[in-house]
Amino acid sequence: MFTGIIQALGSISSLTPVGGDVRLGVVLGSLADEGVALGDSVAVNGVCLTAIELSDRTMLADVSNETLALTSLGSLSVGDPVNLELALLPTSRLGGHIVSGHVDGLGAVARRYPDGRSERFHFSAPAELMPYIAPKGSITIDGTSLTVNGVSGDGFDVNIVPHTLEHTVMGGYQAGTRVNLEVDVVARYIERLLTTGRSGTQGVTEQLLAESGLVPPDVG
Repeated sequence: MFTGIIQALGSISSLTPVGGDVRLGVVLGSLADEGVALGDSVAVNGVCLTAIELSDRTMLADVSNETLALTSLGSLSVGDPVNLELALLPTSRLGGHIVSGHVDGLGAVARRYPDGRSERFHFSAPAELMPYIAPKGSITIDGTSLTVNGVSGDGFDVNIVPHTLEHTVMGGYQAGTRVNLEVDVVARYIERLLTTGRSGTQGVTEQLLAESGLVPPDVG
């Protein structure tokens, strides 16, 4: 698990085809000073990867075809910057929100414009993810925990303060930049509860709410 609070900016050092998929090399930057160990989980642009080899402040990780198909990792080039975060410790501050590192889909920057010292971004998102994105809710973009400012039919808006622009890859976003999206896991569980009850055959109904004492029973 992660928090979506980016700890360091790294960069891609290599993309090597191995056995039908890819072995990714990542320069860890200042994250190397945090004691990254073999087998650790590291979020790279919001994608949870396992460190299989460490050398000279660089991490190697295997990336499956499933991950290449569902995220932007396969479209990166050597030298491209990436957001990095180590997995959450039980003693860590939960400064963002609960992030799994399992990307739900790809979005894209539709518009970017200044708003005072901040920047406003409008992101397009896949239609199937839009029900999970709510105003003032949380969303993860390339591993960064952000608050949704507004939602429209085709996407959503966020406001990015100067600190985030400077310390994440968001500073380099332009119209058309593809981004990894992870919706709030709580939204997914709520949907599951609403559509499937304990028996697996019904979701939350008026009868169930009444039986649970949450609404008055229908006495009419």
